[in-house]
Amino acid sequence: MAAALQERLQIASAEFQKIQAELATVVEARQKLDAQLSENELVKKEFASLTEDNTVYKLVGPVLVKQDQAEAKQNVDTRLEFIKSEIKRVEGQLKDLGDKSEQKKTEVRFLHRTSRVEKQ
Repeated sequence: MAAALQERLQIASAEFQKIQAELATVVEARQKLDAQLSENELVKKEFASLTEDNTVYKLVGPVLVKQDQAEAKQNVDTRLEFIKSEIKRVEGQLKDLGDKSEQKKTEVRFLHRTSRVEKQ
């Protein structure tokens, strides 16, 4: 009986570690999205201060290419919408993984306590 309990504890611990690794990956993705959001909001703010006479350039590889101002603004707006939707999706993943993590942590604690009681 104790061997089966020990095996269940090891499996649950491994699953918990896997969930924690997934959680770390999703947190990293969320941080990257935050950085992209800030950068694009800054660009949008800069675009708001432009006049029609200002020229906008886009970096394509190592070359700056002239770009239509309206098109550039639309591209930034589209990117912002995409980033915000990705943030919502990642937030959902974070919540799901957080819930799974708490459940698995509770299971591991229960199995650990049970195995300690059986050893006594």
